[in-house]
Amino acid sequence: QVKLVESGGGSVQAGGSLRLSCAVSGYQYSTRCLGWFRQAPGKEREGVASLYTDAGATAFADSVKGRFTISQDNAKNTMYLQMNSLKPEDAAMYYCAARTTIGIWCPPVILDTDFDYWGQGTQVTVSS
Repeated sequence: QVKLVESGGGSVQAGGSLRLSCAVSGYQYSTRCLGWFRQAPGKEREGVASLYTDAGATAFADSVKGRFTISQDNAKNTMYLQMNSLKPEDAAMYYCAARTTIGIWCPPVILDTDFDYWGQGTQVTVSS
Protein backbone atom coordinates (compact mmCIF):
# COMPACT_ATOMS: atom_id res chain seq x y z
CA GLN A 1 0.00 0.00 0.00
CA VAL A 2 1.41 3.35 -1.02
CA LYS A 3 2.07 5.67 1.88
CA LEU A 4 3.48 9.18 1.83
CA VAL A 5 4.28 10.85 5.12
CA GLU A 6 5.24 14.50 5.32
CA SER A 7 7.05 16.04 8.23
CA GLY A 8 9.06 19.11 9.10
CA GLY A 9 6.38 21.76 9.06
CA GLY A 10 6.24 24.44 11.67
CA SER A 11 6.03 28.13 12.36
CA VAL A 12 8.77 30.53 11.30
CA GLN A 13 9.23 34.22 10.84
CA ALA A 14 9.51 35.73 7.40
CA GLY A 15 12.97 35.15 6.02
CA GLY A 16 13.38 31.91 7.91
CA SER A 17 13.82 28.39 6.63
CA LEU A 18 12.23 24.99 6.96
CA ARG A 19 13.01 21.60 5.52
CA LEU A 20 10.10 19.33 4.77
CA SER A 21 10.44 15.59 4.36
CA CYS A 22 8.35 13.13 2.40
CA ALA A 23 8.94 9.51 3.29
CA VAL A 24 7.66 7.05 0.70
CA SER A 25 6.76 3.43 1.33
CA GLY A 26 4.82 0.70 -0.43
CA TYR A 27 5.96 2.15 -3.72
CA GLN A 28 8.93 1.86 -6.02
CA TYR A 29 10.85 5.02 -5.32
CA SER A 30 13.22 4.89 -8.28
CA THR A 31 12.24 6.24 -11.71
CA ARG A 32 9.22 8.00 -10.27
CA CYS A 33 7.76 11.47 -10.38
CA LEU A 34 7.10 13.01 -6.99
CA GLY A 35 5.65 16.40 -6.25
CA TRP A 36 5.14 19.02 -3.60
CA PHE A 37 1.90 20.96 -3.41
CA ARG A 38 0.46 23.49 -1.03
CA GLN A 39 -2.96 24.79 -0.21
CA ALA A 40 -3.75 27.88 1.80
CA PRO A 41 -7.21 28.47 3.30
CA GLY A 42 -9.68 29.56 0.67
CA LYS A 43 -7.29 28.93 -2.19
CA GLU A 44 -6.78 26.22 -4.76
CA ARG A 45 -4.08 23.64 -4.39
CA GLU A 46 -0.88 24.90 -5.97
CA GLY A 47 1.95 22.92 -7.46
CA VAL A 48 5.22 23.91 -5.79
CA ALA A 49 7.89 21.56 -7.08
CA SER A 50 8.48 18.19 -8.67
CA LEU A 51 11.24 15.61 -8.72
CA TYR A 52 12.04 12.78 -11.06
CA THR A 53 13.77 10.46 -8.64
CA ASP A 54 16.11 8.65 -11.01
CA ALA A 55 17.72 11.68 -12.58
CA GLY A 56 17.18 14.07 -9.72
CA ALA A 57 15.55 16.45 -12.17
CA THR A 58 13.52 19.13 -10.45
CA ALA A 59 11.07 21.84 -11.37
CA PHE A 60 9.69 24.70 -9.33
CA ALA A 61 6.81 27.08 -9.49
CA ASP A 62 7.79 30.63 -10.34
CA SER A 63 6.60 31.77 -6.94
CA VAL A 64 9.26 29.72 -5.14
CA LYS A 65 12.01 29.52 -7.73
CA GLY A 66 15.35 30.52 -6.29
CA ARG A 67 14.15 30.05 -2.71
CA PHE A 68 13.13 26.39 -2.57
CA THR A 69 15.24 23.39 -3.49
CA ILE A 70 14.66 19.65 -3.58
CA SER A 71 16.99 16.91 -2.48
CA GLN A 72 16.55 13.23 -1.78
CA ASP A 73 17.96 10.27 0.08
CA ASN A 74 17.39 7.34 -2.21
CA ALA A 75 18.42 4.80 0.43
CA LYS A 76 15.65 6.11 2.68
CA ASN A 77 13.11 6.68 -0.10
CA THR A 78 12.77 10.22 1.14
CA MET A 79 12.42 13.50 -0.68
CA TYR A 80 13.16 16.83 0.96
CA LEU A 81 11.94 20.32 0.25
CA GLN A 82 14.29 22.98 1.55
CA MET A 83 12.42 26.24 1.90
CA ASN A 84 14.51 29.37 2.38
CA SER A 85 13.63 33.04 2.59
CA LEU A 86 10.08 32.17 3.53
CA LYS A 87 7.37 34.72 2.94
CA PRO A 88 3.95 35.04 4.57
CA GLU A 89 2.38 33.97 1.29
CA ASP A 90 4.20 30.65 1.58
CA ALA A 91 2.04 29.71 4.55
CA ALA A 92 -0.07 26.69 3.67
CA MET A 93 -0.61 23.02 4.21
CA TYR A 94 2.12 21.29 2.24
CA TYR A 95 1.52 17.90 0.65
CA CYS A 96 3.76 15.47 -1.11
CA ALA A 97 2.37 13.39 -3.91
CA ALA A 98 3.39 10.64 -6.30
CA ARG A 99 2.46 9.57 -9.79
CA THR A 100 1.77 6.00 -10.81
CA THR A 101 3.99 6.28 -13.88
CA ILE A 102 7.34 4.51 -13.95
CA GLY A 103 10.33 5.68 -15.94
CA ILE A 104 8.61 8.85 -17.08
CA TRP A 105 9.85 12.29 -16.16
CA CYS A 106 7.56 14.72 -14.42
CA PRO A 107 5.46 16.93 -16.65
CA PRO A 108 6.87 20.43 -17.08
CA VAL A 109 3.84 21.95 -15.36
CA ILE A 110 3.10 20.76 -11.83
CA LEU A 111 -0.59 19.87 -11.73
CA ASP A 112 -2.36 18.05 -8.94
CA THR A 113 -4.46 16.15 -11.47
CA ASP A 114 -1.32 14.37 -12.65
CA PHE A 115 -0.68 12.84 -9.23
CA ASP A 116 -2.35 9.81 -7.76
CA TYR A 117 -1.05 9.30 -4.22
CA TRP A 118 -1.10 11.91 -1.49
CA GLY A 119 0.18 12.40 2.00
CA GLN A 120 -1.78 13.94 4.83
CA GLY A 121 0.13 17.20 4.76
CA THR A 122 2.29 19.22 7.09
CA GLN A 123 1.45 22.74 8.15
CA VAL A 124 3.73 25.67 7.45
CA THR A 125 3.03 29.07 8.96
CA VAL A 126 5.05 32.20 8.33
CA SER A 127 4.71 35.33 10.39
CA SER A 128 5.76 38.75 9.18
